Amino acid sequence: MSWRWAFARHVAQAQRLLPTSSAGGGTGLLGRHHHHMPLASQIRSKEQQDPFELVADEVSLLVNRLRFMVSAEVPKLASTAEYFFKVGVEGKRFQPTVLLLMASAVKFSLSESTEGKVLSILADKLRSRQQNIAEITEMIHVASLMHDDVLDNADTRCGVRSLNLIKGNKLSVLAGDFLLSRACVALAALGNTEVASLMATTVEHLVTGETMQISTSTEQQRSMEYYLQKTYYKTSSLISNSCKAVAILAGHTAEVSVLAYEYGRNLGLAFQLIDDVLNFTGTSASLGNGSLSHIRHVRITT
Repeated sequence: MSWRWAFARHVAQAQRLLPTSSAGGGTGLLGRHHHHMPLASQIRSKEQQDPFELVADEVSLLVNRLRFMVSAEVPKLASTAEYFFKVGVEGKRFQPTVLLLMASAVKFSLSESTEGKVLSILADKLRSRQQNIAEITEMIHVASLMHDDVLDNADTRCGVRSLNLIKGNKLSVLAGDFLLSRACVALAALGNTEVASLMATTVEHLVTGETMQISTSTEQQRSMEYYLQKTYYKTSSLISNSCKAVAILAGHTAEVSVLAYEYGRNLGLAFQLIDDVLNFTGTSASLGNGSLSHIRHVRITT
C-alpha cells in the first residue's frame, strides 16, 4: 500500500471532522491503543464511520496521560491547569484526532525483508513519538483557550463555564503559562530540532493572531485577506505545523511533509470559516458561546 493511497483514505476520514451548518448536522470541535490504526482495507469498509471512533481509544489514553502531565506541586495551580482535561469538559479533542489519523496516513513502510518483530518495535516507537506531538499540540491549544477567554472576558467555553469565570484571570493566565512550559519540556524530549522549531513558531503565530484580532481597524475588518491571515495564525498554524511534524517524525520527504502541512492548513481554515458562520446563525447549544455573542464585540473571533 503506497503512502499516497493511505493519505487519501485518511484525508477522506478526517474531512468528516468539519462542523456543519445544517440544523441536524454533526458536531465539530476545534476549539472548542497505543495500538495501530485499522488497515486501509478495513477502513475502506468503514467509510461512513465516525472518524472520532477510529482513534477513540487512543485519544482516551492520550487524554489520561495529559491529566498526569499537567499535574503540579501547588494544588490550586494543578486544579486550574487540568480544568479542560476533566471528563465532561474536554470536548471531542479535534487536534489529537486529526493528528492520530494523519499519523496513520503517513506511517512509514519498511521493506518486506524487515522482520515482523523489528517492524513492530519501530512502528510502536514512531507512534509513541507522534502521540507526543498530539499531546504537545493539545497543551498549546488549551493554553491558548485559557488566555483567549481572559482577553475576551468570556463567560463560557464549549458550553461550560469558562476557566477565568471560575478561577479568576490571574490563575487562568498562570495555568496557561504552565501548560506552555509543560509543552516545551515534552517538545525538548523529542530531540528533533526541526519539529521543535515548527511548534515554537505556532506559539508565536498564536500571539500574532490574537494581537491582529484585538487591534483590527474598521477597514481591516472588511478585508478577507486580513481575516484569512489572522485565522491562519490563530487557528490553522497549530494544526498544520503539527501535521507536518507528524510526517517529519516518520522520516518522509519534504514533499510529503508539505502535503501534510497543506492539509492541516486548509482543514483549520475551513473549520474556522464554518465556525464563524455558526457564530451568527447557530444556537447557544450548537456553539457553546451564545448565539450572536460575537456581534456585540463587532468582530469575528476564533
